[in-house]
Amino acid sequence: MTGVLSFYRTSIGKKVVMAVTGLIGVGFVIGHMLGNLQIYLGAEALNKYAAFLKSTGELLVVVRVVLLTAVILHIIAAVQLTIENRKSRPQRYVKKQHVESTFASRTMRYGGVILLLFIVYHILHFTIGKAPGGPQPFDVHNVYNNVVYGFRNVWVSLFYILAMLALGLHMAHGVWSLFQTLGLNNRRFNRLLRNAALGIGTLLFLGNISIPIAVLVGFLEPVAK
Repeated sequence: MTGVLSFYRTSIGKKVVMAVTGLIGVGFVIGHMLGNLQIYLGAEALNKYAAFLKSTGELLVVVRVVLLTAVILHIIAAVQLTIENRKSRPQRYVKKQHVESTFASRTMRYGGVILLLFIVYHILHFTIGKAPGGPQPFDVHNVYNNVVYGFRNVWVSLFYILAMLALGLHMAHGVWSLFQTLGLNNRRFNRLLRNAALGIGTLLFLGNISIPIAVLVGFLEPVAK
């Protein structure tokens, strides 16, 4: 245990924690998006999927605990790394030039804050049904209608789209950093890995925003009980 703590106190230790917890996050958001996209199969398909998740009982609790732990560890490691980086360079650049950094890497911290706020709102919105601008009426057994009613609020949909942009950028840079930290990058495959990271971020963005957009344009409508 002492060895694990000693390793974590190093920068590489914190980066490994971020990589591992980030990998858990990547797996979850991809699976979550694929599950949500079943809304295009109709109300019955999405509601059956939601009912199946609830029926897993203790397994669902374990998954939520793992995800919550991963998010907390990810945030703690990110904050500590940021503090260490600032301490190692107390003198700010007079003129900062971005040579190899990307827009995604430069907005990671801000995107992380947006995503944290989004997670809280998302749980209140579709899990508990108590969020401002949430679906009315809220029916725990009709997830399909909850989604449609929820995204009929333009401001809610715009917030979701902004959050998904933050998620896409976060994933585009985070997945690439994950490859580097875990030693998966190689000069011969760097371009392929960068494109893979960018592709994951782009697909997550487009797949997730398609739902609120489909609701706003009237493609998805509520169904009778």
